[in-house]
Amino acid sequence: MKRRLVLIGLAASVLAGCGAPPPPPEAQEVTRLAAAIRGLGPDVDPEEAARAARIAYEHTHRLALEYEITDPPIVHNTKVNMGLKPRGLCWHWARDMEDRLKLEEFQTLDLHRAVANAENAFRLEHSTAIVSAKGDDFRKGIVLDPWRRGGRLTWAPVTEDRAYKWEPRNEVVARALERKHGQIVTLTDDDRILMGGLEFAAQ
Repeated sequence: MKRRLVLIGLAASVLAGCGAPPPPPEAQEVTRLAAAIRGLGPDVDPEEAARAARIAYEHTHRLALEYEITDPPIVHNTKVNMGLKPRGLCWHWARDMEDRLKLEEFQTLDLHRAVANAENAFRLEHSTAIVSAKGDDFRKGIVLDPWRRGGRLTWAPVTEDRAYKWEPRNEVVARALERKHGQIVTLTDDDRILMGGLEFAAQ
């Protein structure tokens, strides 16, 4: 009984942790990401690359404050699932980052969503936003992942991200829907998900 109370107390202390929120980005971090985005292709507008990099870092910090990030990702996930924090699961980060960048209506860049570990029972499923040159496959893009380091932006070329093997988000969703409902799910050329004649909106 005493041991059980100790374990409960330790768990409570972890969940009640009150670390500092992530710091704001530094200028050199934004500059490095801007250079990487600019290097995605010869037709990428340098101004758009710089703007995308700045927004990716600034929005990461803004979301970290909105999500009340003070813990490592797994601990924060637990708090969200317990109703102790408002948002901050990986797909929250991915969707909010994609939505913010889409507002810029880039002409030389495309945005994508990807998922890793969807069918790996031993690892946590993970979602991210990806930026690529206009018209390129997501695999040629750069991962923009604020969740991985708890509100500090991690970025890397998709093919060099050794922590995760990424797949297109809608392909993963389509497979899951087929398993769940036993129906054929179609992905259209414009990346919509159709099941039974109806469109399904992925998170």
